[in-house]
Amino acid sequence: MSVATRDMQARSMVVDKAVLIAGPTASGKSALALELAQKTGGIVINTDSMQVYRDLRIITARPTEAEEALVPHRLYGHVDAAVNFSAGAWVADAAKVRAEARAEGRLPIFIGGSGLYFKALTRGLSAVPPIPTAVRDSVRARLEQHGVEALHSELAQRDPLSAERLRPRDRSRIARALEVVEATGRPLPDWHRDGLPPLLPPGTFRALFLAPERDALYARIDARFEAMLEAGAREEVARLAARRLDPLLPAMKAHGVPVLIRHLKGEITKAEASEIGRADTRHYAKRQFTWFRHQLPEFEWVAPEAARGWLGL
Repeated sequence: MSVATRDMQARSMVVDKAVLIAGPTASGKSALALELAQKTGGIVINTDSMQVYRDLRIITARPTEAEEALVPHRLYGHVDAAVNFSAGAWVADAAKVRAEARAEGRLPIFIGGSGLYFKALTRGLSAVPPIPTAVRDSVRARLEQHGVEALHSELAQRDPLSAERLRPRDRSRIARALEVVEATGRPLPDWHRDGLPPLLPPGTFRALFLAPERDALYARIDARFEAMLEAGAREEVARLAARRLDPLLPAMKAHGVPVLIRHLKGEITKAEASEIGRADTRHYAKRQFTWFRHQLPEFEWVAPEAARGWLGL
């Protein structure tokens, strides 16, 4: 097939049908999305919950400025690390970008590794209203003062179903469930039952999960973490740590951030931080495989060597 024929095939994709490219970290998603956008004149839309933060370009392996200049990129680095950004807020932003793509006749290409964001796209979200700052601050103050076990016990009284589902030391999710019931008077499962419709209903998208062979993927993860350290990830995290933000904020829990903060405090060496960071990222990749397989069966699993053909490139 000639280059011209491949370009025509790629451009023939119906722009009303979004393309979703998911997969574990370091699987090659960004390069694939960039090539597809170049061939189709598409818009690359970030679907990763950590790459939304402007403070975390290096440690989250966001596209470089040179890559972003090649095709339109949206929803990368548009949120400050001090913001407790939610999947609901992301969907609202993504709806605007999708409308922009349709108005310009461009293919919307959603790419990332955050399962909840993709689930929001294709399955919808719970309709939980925004949590008032005063309620969030009150719950987190109790968390710091009394500890996570005390809050889990409180949750068991007020929302027993959520308490049963959550691990007793899952600080973030326990705090979130308490915030919801305190702010709304309704437990979180009630809000999940009365959800919002998906942004992309069935039949409006094609979904690919990039599934590399595990050993090769883990080797890429290790190499990329070292490359990020060489590129200035330690210094980037130092600037973030200097802001003294709430450690429960999502940006403060991005892979590599907590362990590098420990290193910056002198608790562990750089080599130890690297080893822990690489191991944590490998474990996260393993969870991504499991989560997508069980939660989003609409994604077609494709090996990296077959992905370009699957996309018509």
